[in-house]
Amino acid sequence: MSDPTASTPDYTASGALLHQPLAPVGAPVDVSRDNQYAAQPVLAQPVRRNRALIVWGTIGIVVLSLITLFVAFYLVAGLGPVAFAIAGIMALIPLTIVFLGLKWIDRWEPEPRGAIAFAFLWGAGMSVLIALIVGAEIDAIIMANGGPGPAYEFFGAAIQAPVVEEVGKGFGLLLLFWFARKHFDGPVDGLVYAGWIAGGFAFTENILYFGSALLDGGGLVGVAEIFIIRGLMSPFAHVMFTAFTGILLGLAARRTNGFGAIGFWILGLIPAMALHAFWNGALFFVYDFYGYYFLVQVPLFIGVVLLVLWLRRQEAKLTYDRLLEYASVGWFSTEEVSTIATFQGRRMAMQWANQRGIGRLMRRYIKDATKLAFARQRIVTGRNRIGAQADEQVLLGAILASRHALRSAPVSR
Repeated sequence: MSDPTASTPDYTASGALLHQPLAPVGAPVDVSRDNQYAAQPVLAQPVRRNRALIVWGTIGIVVLSLITLFVAFYLVAGLGPVAFAIAGIMALIPLTIVFLGLKWIDRWEPEPRGAIAFAFLWGAGMSVLIALIVGAEIDAIIMANGGPGPAYEFFGAAIQAPVVEEVGKGFGLLLLFWFARKHFDGPVDGLVYAGWIAGGFAFTENILYFGSALLDGGGLVGVAEIFIIRGLMSPFAHVMFTAFTGILLGLAARRTNGFGAIGFWILGLIPAMALHAFWNGALFFVYDFYGYYFLVQVPLFIGVVLLVLWLRRQEAKLTYDRLLEYASVGWFSTEEVSTIATFQGRRMAMQWANQRGIGRLMRRYIKDATKLAFARQRIVTGRNRIGAQADEQVLLGAILASRHALRSAPVSR
């Protein structure tokens, strides 16, 4: 990076402009409100951060870990340790596919690891426990009224499971919205959290299905078929269902408060339950599963992928628009904004930095700038109560520190 007092732009090896603007004499606290500079010393003052989220998040992760262990012991008791272990290894394969997919979706503005851990444990533990408890209660009621009838299996698969499982998974999303609101900025965030909850649920459910197949005596062919269907052909099935609840809550994050989000949550549950019921219920009427899968489910999946691509571009556009506001008061040049806020610009910047051995510094600089854009979005949408202005101050200071580190770093290996 060039010296901040220099007037000559610094170009990357691939032609991207990485000019550092003159160091501002002050830091903007609320750019759109008064377009003024705040006093520079504010960046050096300690900002009180809200530690309640960390405390409650830690408690939540501990509690969910215990619940997940309880569910694991339940599965071990039902399947036996050998079948449980083999099924667990098998279930890791679709989980890895989901992990890679969600990592790709979450590349632009990654969610905090604590929130991701909470989401996964909620899906793998709490939502499974809710489904087991409700299922046991419903079975008790059915047995008390004469036992299961001819529609029992269809009711369980096409009605009970979609309603109970999507509500159970969706409630974890609602908790994340309420208690980790500052990390719930839009539809992509909601989709990522939904994906991790659904991925955790599917992981535990797959252990149950794979383990049951091993014990049923269907042989290697039977086990392989259920693994291919659940593990390879539909690893994103639960993710696709619950994604709609997450996307609607992400829209709520930009439009309403915690109470108003309940309406968006309910709206999101409707397509989640409908798709889940459609997936489960079709198996009772379709005789050619593979034909149904390629004619119906594959196009649905492609549609969701296209939706994800569009949402990611919206995130990039939001980053560009918000950083332009900072550029207008001297924090960035417009060329820098184009580099930071576009996929191509980021690739060129990282290529330039990696060639000079400062890839980690550049990655941190881009990450801080992206977080700044989303903090700014919370400010302009009236969500200051969740610490947006405090985050803005911290991030502006971090950006200055990143620039200093980039200027001081060696530019060759």
